[in-house]
Amino acid sequence: MFFTYFLGDYFRKILDYSKNIFKINTKSITKISKRLFLNIPTGINLIFEIFPLIIITLLLGLICIPLNISTFIFLIFIILIDFISLICLALNFHNNINAVTKNISNSNFVTYNNEFSNLMFKINATKQIYNDYINSLQNIQNNELEKERLASIEILRRTVDAKDSYTCGHSDRVSKYSCLIGKKLELCDKDIELLKIGGLFHDIGKIGIPDNILLKTEKLTNDEYNEIKKHPLIGAHILENSNIFENIIPIVLHHHEKYDGTGYPKNLKGTNIPFLARIVAVADSFDAMTSKRAYRNSLPIDIVKVEFEKYNGTQFDPKIVKCFLDILDNDFEKIKKIQNETI
Repeated sequence: MFFTYFLGDYFRKILDYSKNIFKINTKSITKISKRLFLNIPTGINLIFEIFPLIIITLLLGLICIPLNISTFIFLIFIILIDFISLICLALNFHNNINAVTKNISNSNFVTYNNEFSNLMFKINATKQIYNDYINSLQNIQNNELEKERLASIEILRRTVDAKDSYTCGHSDRVSKYSCLIGKKLELCDKDIELLKIGGLFHDIGKIGIPDNILLKTEKLTNDEYNEIKKHPLIGAHILENSNIFENIIPIVLHHHEKYDGTGYPKNLKGTNIPFLARIVAVADSFDAMTSKRAYRNSLPIDIVKVEFEKYNGTQFDPKIVKCFLDILDNDFEKIKKIQNETI
């Protein structure tokens, strides 16, 4: 009877302790301590209490089997209650972890029922603080990289401008015409940005062309023209070692390809020509036709339209020509604005 009294009293105290602790420690998120870790969770203490109790009960059961069948039955009953308690603790632990995990983003409505959920919340909160800190550092780094990218672009622009004064206004206009076409085609912001930078640097390879050829006002010889035709390859070579310009290299390299495959430097045909390069090709040709040169005046807009219709499908992508002619017919004020800004 002593063992029966001892076990019954001990188990009753454990149940009372569990009930009181869980009730006391029921708290909202606003009342949780700011420390990362508390003491060992109550549920773990209870588990450590119950396991020895089960072992003691089993040992007593073995001793009491030949003595008193009623005592043995009582011990079996105690063991069953022990296992039920363990299962309840495990389920409670599992449910609280799920509650914290599922409701962490809606924390104003979460109630934390014991130290298990308290601890899980603190771990998740600390992880969120760490992630926010890392994201902040990445944003700072990205901003610095963007500043460096813009500075590099400006340096290259000035280098090109110093080589040929014509290139300055021409490249600015080609860039803006290309963006105008891209927006009309409803391209994404990333592609519009590539058109902007690609248009600015499509002729960067002319840095490598001798001045006596590049600045010549008379008609070029075949050999001189062949030298000029090298500028896409030179431009791609200049940019190929820079990660910040790798996405515009296809524009620089292929803006003189023709839709029928007779262009240069790779004789690409149709859709094998990068799409953005096909856009820049139209913008480049339009500015060449509408700009005054030493050997001719700028062409009237009606003649320019006829030229695009004439070479539609041979030199130019029909889809892009159709789009650009629509701009010339219905949004010509935008063209005039670009021309006035870059005189």
